[in-house]
Amino acid sequence: MPNKVRATRPQYRCAECGFEFAKWVGRCSECQAWGSVEERGSATPLARIVAGAPTSKARPIGEVDIESARATKTGVDELDRVLGGGIVPGAVVLMAGEPGVGKSTLLLEVAYQWSSKVGRSLYLTGEESAGQVRLRAERTGNLHEEMYLAAESDLSAVLGQVDEVKPSLLIIDSVQTMSSMNVDGVAGGVSQVRTVAAGLIALAKERNLPVVLVGHVTKDGSVAGPRVLEHLVDVVLQFEGDRHSTLRLLRGIKNRYGAADEVGCFELRDDGIIGVPDPSGLFLSRRDQAVEGTAVTVIVEGKRPMLGEVQALVAKTNLPAPRRAVSGLDSARIAMALAVLEKRGKVNLFQKDVFTATVGGMKLTEPAADLAVVLAVASAEREIALPADLVVLGEVGLAGEIRRVNGVGKRLAEALRLGFTKALVPPDAGPLPEGVRALVAHDLFTALDVLGLNKGK
Repeated sequence: MPNKVRATRPQYRCAECGFEFAKWVGRCSECQAWGSVEERGSATPLARIVAGAPTSKARPIGEVDIESARATKTGVDELDRVLGGGIVPGAVVLMAGEPGVGKSTLLLEVAYQWSSKVGRSLYLTGEESAGQVRLRAERTGNLHEEMYLAAESDLSAVLGQVDEVKPSLLIIDSVQTMSSMNVDGVAGGVSQVRTVAAGLIALAKERNLPVVLVGHVTKDGSVAGPRVLEHLVDVVLQFEGDRHSTLRLLRGIKNRYGAADEVGCFELRDDGIIGVPDPSGLFLSRRDQAVEGTAVTVIVEGKRPMLGEVQALVAKTNLPAPRRAVSGLDSARIAMALAVLEKRGKVNLFQKDVFTATVGGMKLTEPAADLAVVLAVASAEREIALPADLVVLGEVGLAGEIRRVNGVGKRLAEALRLGFTKALVPPDAGPLPEGVRALVAHDLFTALDVLGLNKGK
């Protein structure tokens, strides 16, 4: 008897995370999203697939032209640093951030610089009117005759604007406000965002047109919309900053054309946004003499070393549960550091409030800042100031040991440039720059002893 052909069952895939199911379910068990599972259709055997004509001819890799993939500088140096030297033709960049952080202001600066140095730019807004964007551009001094502006929220209208203007850079603000008439659902929904993003990506690749998309974020800071959006685009940037600070950081989350861990620094002002090529001074307090409860460390953001200052205040309290307030630091890591300081460093924090914070709105999450935190708290509790020209580096373990961190030489070279000539470092720190006096400590108790913090009050 001839073999019977077994009927293929339809497959289902989650639009959020791409997880596949054998049958339809209302909630994805992988990413816990509701209503995101869609039918893909019956699986087609390989024998039934008809071979099509190739879209491009395969050539030896050495003969592939690389000129079309070279990056073009946007004119904003800090953005070019994060992008890996500039924006590549045909690349799609997704820039996400909280409302009011300065995404639109930065992209207006990008459009102005691009129009001044490269060619025509087209800025399409779906969140504001063209007049509102025009007023902001005038206030920040970003007006140029090669900058084109329109308010659009339909994908077909966006394509029509591109055909008419013929820009060399396209900016969409934002992707969540765009919609397509060919897909059901409201703007910002899963299906709409996926369809709009796919259409804009196809436009970018077909015409070799760089496209920058503005994206919204959720409450936890992740990019809003389907997770597949981050997989489709070439570059994902996170624009972040504190509302009470003028400092803004642009972090690379994904980059197909360069390093994905680079960071750019900006300062948001009333007259616009400017890059900060040397941000270390923003995170240090200005004083003529040393003050107890402060310690300076050096962190590395991407490939850039930056100095940061940790401040601590220890005060007696009559409350049964002393307070532990944290600003700019990881609260869980601070709790661990304080426990190690009490147990291994013999610093009494019983019935005492401990407040720790950073300067300038900096967020210190790197383990290299552990030693600075515990020394700042010990300095505040003992009321003994650390030397004003001292930086401290090291990760503190639960046993009180001080562990080595990466790039000690590069960190201390940056500290020396800003006038810090002493460094408390873990053992085996490697070669250090000339002009830096190294103080080596194997454990926390030794570090306190070297700095004279074991003398008590």
